Amino acid sequence: MGAGESQPDPRWEDVAVPIAPRGVVVGVDGSEHGQCALVWAAREAQRRRRPLHIVSAYSVPIFAASGLDGGYATVDDSVIREGAEAIVRQAVEKVMGYDIEVTSSVENGDASGVLLEMSETAELLVFGTRGRGGFVGRLLGSVSSALPAHAKCPTVTVPLVCSDRLGETTEDRRIRAEQAQEGHKLVENVVVAGVDGSEQARVALLEAAEQAERLGASLRVVCAVPQYSGSLAWVPAPMDRKALFDDIQVTLDAGMAWLRSHFPNLRIEGELKDGSPVDVLVEASRHVELVVLGTRGRGGFTGMLLGSTSGGVLHHAKGPVMVVPDREDARLADRARFGPVLGND
Repeated sequence: MGAGESQPDPRWEDVAVPIAPRGVVVGVDGSEHGQCALVWAAREAQRRRRPLHIVSAYSVPIFAASGLDGGYATVDDSVIREGAEAIVRQAVEKVMGYDIEVTSSVENGDASGVLLEMSETAELLVFGTRGRGGFVGRLLGSVSSALPAHAKCPTVTVPLVCSDRLGETTEDRRIRAEQAQEGHKLVENVVVAGVDGSEQARVALLEAAEQAERLGASLRVVCAVPQYSGSLAWVPAPMDRKALFDDIQVTLDAGMAWLRSHFPNLRIEGELKDGSPVDVLVEASRHVELVVLGTRGRGGFTGMLLGSTSGGVLHHAKGPVMVVPDREDARLADRARFGPVLGND
């Protein structure tokens, strides 16, 4: 190395592939969507004071041979791998300004399988909602729809529309907060958690509260009640619907009291909304820092395993969305002490 050349920072040198990366894991593919996810993940790793692992995955194409010998042929993967390595190196360089430990790897294999395996030990998986096809695939295609549904840790999808807010400075955030208080429809320093009374939603709610504390944000707990449909369409309205709202409000208030007991210093507010859960949360995603959902619920909010509601929110959200898998949490044990629990589950 010449006298005028700078020494590389050892934190940013390529490292051996961790068998079980911890902290925040982000998938990159060189697309703009991947770059947005990378910046969000780096900021989150710094907030959590946890390492960041950057990974790209590729598959070697296999095609039917056209010669007389028939059979199948494969492409030499050296060029493909070199391209993936270049993407990872660029990603590492992009996050050099953050005070975090960074590791990276290039994996040969199915991108879904790679990240799902890493979710066994990671605290958080982050990825964009659309990529080149090699990593996050089509808009919420095979990879980005599989991850929220099956990952063992929370996942965050970051749409390209977030690029403007990710470029903000601390002063920008301060001005934005002041403008929001004055009634401007800008991004508020708020985390929104969608709940439906299920235990899965309560697990997501706890994660949302922890995330709000990391962001220095307030937490807004939202329960949306859709119009009657199907077998319930015959139910008289509006009297029964008002009674339904009253019952749900009592349960929501009890849940809020429980949550405040575990997060006494967090500003928490609740909203009971009349409308489609997908529409309510998609609209909220335009104006808040993060929307948090569970992987499944009663059918009113997150439905089946990444069912119609959570899938709809992920497809159309205008901001980052976190999906939290079902898991045990000791804090759930005292929920019933604070009032009625929907369905007595």
